[in-house]
Amino acid sequence: MPAYAAWPAALSDPTDTVLAMAKSSAGPVFQCTECGWQSMKWAGRCGECQTWGSVSEGMVQASAGRSGRALLRGLPAVRPGAPAVPISKIDATGAAAKPTGMDELDRVLGGGLVPGTVALLAGEPGVGKSTLLLEAGALAAERSVVLYVTGEESAAQVRQRADRIGAITENLFLAAETDLAALLAHVEAVEPTLLIVDSVQTFSAAGIEGVPGGVTQVREITSALVSLAKQRTLTTVLVGHVTKDGSIAGPRSLEHLVDVVLHFEGDSRGRLRMIRALKNRFGPTDEIGCFELGEFGLIGLPDPSGLFLSRQHEPVPGTCVTVTLEGRRPLVAEVQTLVCPVSGNEPSRRITSGLDYARVGMAVAVLQRRAGVQLGKCDIYAATVGGVRLTEPSVDLAIALALAGATADLSLPSDLVAFGEVGLAGEIRSVAGIGRRLTEASRMGFRRAIVPMGTDVVPADSPIEVTQAADVTCAIKASFGLEPRQRGC
Repeated sequence: MPAYAAWPAALSDPTDTVLAMAKSSAGPVFQCTECGWQSMKWAGRCGECQTWGSVSEGMVQASAGRSGRALLRGLPAVRPGAPAVPISKIDATGAAAKPTGMDELDRVLGGGLVPGTVALLAGEPGVGKSTLLLEAGALAAERSVVLYVTGEESAAQVRQRADRIGAITENLFLAAETDLAALLAHVEAVEPTLLIVDSVQTFSAAGIEGVPGGVTQVREITSALVSLAKQRTLTTVLVGHVTKDGSIAGPRSLEHLVDVVLHFEGDSRGRLRMIRALKNRFGPTDEIGCFELGEFGLIGLPDPSGLFLSRQHEPVPGTCVTVTLEGRRPLVAEVQTLVCPVSGNEPSRRITSGLDYARVGMAVAVLQRRAGVQLGKCDIYAATVGGVRLTEPSVDLAIALALAGATADLSLPSDLVAFGEVGLAGEIRSVAGIGRRLTEASRMGFRRAIVPMGTDVVPADSPIEVTQAADVTCAIKASFGLEPRQRGC
């Protein structure tokens, strides 16, 4: 029994006393406008997101500490809105996903948007977020009423884009506002089933401190829109900005408030766009959707592998084709490398595009130490085709073979694919989804594959000749035709 359990009732609870001593009075506090980090002292650089000049002064409200027992004593009696019922008697038909009409977007969402869902779509400027949502809104407006509220453009500018991509329909309502109260008034007047807000960082609300896009404004406006969506069973999609490092701008709590977080990415100079789910309470988070951005909008790509291969008539040294898994979808992609000797005492350079810089550096070190490929005094350039970004460890073997071919000026067979994770000891480790990778490679016309040793999941009817390699040296021998038909090395 605790020592204070036998204290007289007239004495206060020690827990209440200690917490009451720790209560703070109202005073100044310094808060980062980018991520919400707080400090009692001003700093030129945020201690959380490391942004310069983002810390400004605000006020912190006084809060009296209370124990859990005292808090329970002070709560008023409230009747629940509905009685608790057995889970087997709950009707789940209202939570069924409704397709958006865009197959690639529905693939990522797990079949569509659940009524009452709040989704956040983030991406870099100019990647095509507004175009994607305008097309999705027009398709949804064929079945129900959709309200598109823009805070970044005028209504006439959005209409011009809609004319260009063919997103004109009578049930798609458009409003240009930056005030939360005006947005709520439009919702009351139109009564939509889908609300699109572009973007949440441009809106502000009276009575909330901070500027539009600030931490406090974004958090409170998102909370209000989430409450509105749940009360009216209103499916809501919010557009969000990203910071310079690619993360979603605003407080981290923004991602916790919403049900779905989508990231739309792609090279602004290329045509390929990818959408992936970072969070999804109603579906998977290991799927991607592929689109091609053209003059007349976004076109879904159910088979995007051909975009990531070059169209060379003859094999070129320094290239290797691999099969990567983006979510559960296998993609055939090509890795290209260029190795140039350095003249004099100039330092060598390592430049990558679409590949993980650290993994390329590791492949160079393994080739030098374990396979005898001399790359120390060479400039190395490594890139992917079609703007795709390959970060999966299974790309290691393709990078190593491409570098070996570029150094020796030897070409890999045009019908060969290679995938596997390369360890620091030079061994090739197994990767997931080998059967799906081989099936996709076979469908694309490849007839030979270099895979890790111990691969057992090989389709029985696969026309691909599979060579298993234990380490990088064996893979190089098998790839360049020294021992092309052996099953293991």
